[in-house]
Amino acid sequence: MNKEMCKVAVVIPCYKVTKSLRALIEGIGNEVTAIYCVDDKCPDESWKIAESIAIKDHRVHVVRRKQNGGVGAAVISGYEAALETDAEIIVKIDGDGQMAPHLIPNFIKPIYENRADFIKGNRFYDLKSISGMPLIRVFGNSMLSFINKLSSGYWNLFDPNNGFTAIHAKVLRLIPMEKLNKGFFYEADLIFRLSLVRAVVKNIPMDSVYEDEKSNLSVLNILVTFPYLHCNRIFKRIFYNYFLRNFNIASLYLILGFFLSIFGIWYGVDSWIELSKINQTASSGTVMLAAMPIIIGNTYLVGFLAYDMQDIPTDPVHIDLND
Repeated sequence: MNKEMCKVAVVIPCYKVTKSLRALIEGIGNEVTAIYCVDDKCPDESWKIAESIAIKDHRVHVVRRKQNGGVGAAVISGYEAALETDAEIIVKIDGDGQMAPHLIPNFIKPIYENRADFIKGNRFYDLKSISGMPLIRVFGNSMLSFINKLSSGYWNLFDPNNGFTAIHAKVLRLIPMEKLNKGFFYEADLIFRLSLVRAVVKNIPMDSVYEDEKSNLSVLNILVTFPYLHCNRIFKRIFYNYFLRNFNIASLYLILGFFLSIFGIWYGVDSWIELSKINQTASSGTVMLAAMPIIIGNTYLVGFLAYDMQDIPTDPVHIDLND
């Protein structure tokens, strides 16, 4: 893809970002051809700032939603507006001022050089940038990153909830956006669905600025909904990739590992209950019959994980897609 011919659109979800939106838009460079500011029924009417900027900067377009649907719904509305044009790469950046717009060229470069389909920021790459991050966010992101590796299969990714992303329009059209999560889980959900189309996803190092802004993300919401949603994606991904679309040695590892481990645990617990009723100690043979299936089963499960970690897509999907 020729850099000079590449048309780049930026999507900015706007909800309570009146203090930072103007500086953000004005900081977006000439490499961007269109900017879509999505009003998610903001009570502060952030969209008016974007509309005032649009008078002079004709790249700016305001997309207004009739009702608040969540950050995921706002981004989807922006994506849909960008896809109606001839944009080739679509960048998503939050409007809260935590993301530096001058990094946009770094995000789009791997895509127009045909090295990736999707790029996302990683605030954990440089230890200096982590020092300015609240400890609760460091811990939370670390835990979420590991769970996201399981649900998406992209073991090379970190910082899954980072909202600074770039995606090739051809690949975005492969994603069923009507099925994407409309809330804060949409970023993890998008990565999960990118794994189903075997898109190449990579990290880009970046810094974030944390000042006195208040996050709209509820910790209770994360603790209650995210575990279920991630488990749901884990089972779907494994079923789709290792049983429905393909069946290989990793599939056998998973089956054998699961059933052997379950059998060993069941046999061990059942034997312990029965022997405790008659006040007898388990023989070495009984112990081995319970322990060996668990040991062998866990070995197969580790083999499955090793295969899964190496099965990361390396060939960008958008290269082979027709216009």
